[in-house]
Amino acid sequence: MKLENIQQYIPKNTTTKWHGNTAVFEVSHAEIVEVAQALYKNLPLKLITAADERQESGVFKIFYVFGVPKENAFVVPFIQLKNIKEFPSLTPTIHEAWGYERKIRTFFGLTPVGHPDSRPLILHENWPSDEFPLRKDFHWGKRPEKAKGLYAFEKVEGEGVYEIPVGPIHAGIIEPGHFRFSVAGEEILLLEARLGFVHKGTEKLFEVLSLPQKVQLSEKVSGDSSFSHSLAFCQAVESLNDIPIPKRARLLRVVFAELERIANHIGDIGFIMLDTGFNFGGTNGSRLKEMVMQINEYLTDSRFLRGVNAIGGAAKDISKEQQRETLKRLETIIKDFSAVVDIARDNASLLNRLEGTGILTGQVAVAHGIVGVAGKALGIEKDARVDYPYAAYDELQLNEIAKEQKGDVYARFNVRIKEVYASHELIKNALEHLPEGELCARSETLSLKKNALGISIVEGWRGDIVYFITTDSEGNISRVAPRDPSFVNWIAVGLAGPGNIVPDFPLINKSFNLSYSGNDL
Repeated sequence: MKLENIQQYIPKNTTTKWHGNTAVFEVSHAEIVEVAQALYKNLPLKLITAADERQESGVFKIFYVFGVPKENAFVVPFIQLKNIKEFPSLTPTIHEAWGYERKIRTFFGLTPVGHPDSRPLILHENWPSDEFPLRKDFHWGKRPEKAKGLYAFEKVEGEGVYEIPVGPIHAGIIEPGHFRFSVAGEEILLLEARLGFVHKGTEKLFEVLSLPQKVQLSEKVSGDSSFSHSLAFCQAVESLNDIPIPKRARLLRVVFAELERIANHIGDIGFIMLDTGFNFGGTNGSRLKEMVMQINEYLTDSRFLRGVNAIGGAAKDISKEQQRETLKRLETIIKDFSAVVDIARDNASLLNRLEGTGILTGQVAVAHGIVGVAGKALGIEKDARVDYPYAAYDELQLNEIAKEQKGDVYARFNVRIKEVYASHELIKNALEHLPEGELCARSETLSLKKNALGISIVEGWRGDIVYFITTDSEGNISRVAPRDPSFVNWIAVGLAGPGNIVPDFPLINKSFNLSYSGNDL
């Protein structure tokens, strides 16, 4: 990180406090929109979140996290709200702020003045509108009286237009989510997702659990991304104290992260084919994913790679025999996978269903800050493994970011295929260069810095996962704000729907395959 490359983004005559690779500075209410706009012209917005610091300093704070790609650094202006509950909304000029500001309003009771949507986010209409669970004076075990509110879905009016409600309970074992279609005939005019049905108070639980329990909780944010979420949490804590990670652990983290990516991408590739009725592809996708999950269990005793991350390194090692066996099994999986892909690409009826379906335009994706597979399918070259290299990614060669251009289901399908091959190469490279050495930076007691801030970004298989952590004046973690890529990308499912027909929705939805749990927290 070159200090001068970060300093250029910070307003002049600003008092900046550095927390490792993060520059934090206060901005007045009158200046925050202008400052954020100036940063947004050059830097990606990664998160907007709030913290209740009234017990220590009598204020709420709202943090605006901007990443500095290639420098692996962050610029974070913040505002303080003392004796007021309002702040200027960025949404009219920075559309990405839409969901973040709605969430702050719902969970903290702080109003973004000028925001065009006053509806609650995640918490449902049976939750009292005057109860704000992320305020410190709200007890984590409190169960409020049920309210009787009404959620106002967006409306499309006109002759022949009608609505189709789908969910929240669906066939199969997927999590609950409600989708409201406005259609004319079978053509979708508007598609709106209503989520929050699996809200479990994760951010509140982070306030009260012990540090080891916090690591375990991070694994449960989104079960299919257990390793990536726990890695992001551990890295954020490690950044608070500048904890050096042994090289062996950094390479092992790459191996486990890429195994998680391969398993989920292969599963999705199969399910996309299954949703077109191409059962050969669906069954082989499930078969090959199971083989990867068995590798996970063979290496760690956990199919979902839980209990593998530890603050300071890794809790599980890989023996030389396991290295050889893992590479052997992966070669078999990749050989079979290539055969399945070749057959799929030679099937005209399958391609007919995938090509041109569920198109997301580049302009819309950029405006909403779409990340991960959905962005890469439009040629957006953003990947935290390259932009904010962590673990040992800066020592390994990720030859190029997998990408396509058309932004349809087929493009998202192909991005996943490319990422499977890239992950296989990364695992081979990491295992072949795995050095001897410690697994974890040992410490008898971990005493975190006081009044500190830590940020971590990990490229999960859906897209980048962001963790924001602060400590109080005693060095205790006071705020943990996880941001799963699904929180950003759920809007894309609705935006890719119009112009398609209702029977194509399961295919479009599966091509994004977002996490309900990761969004609902």
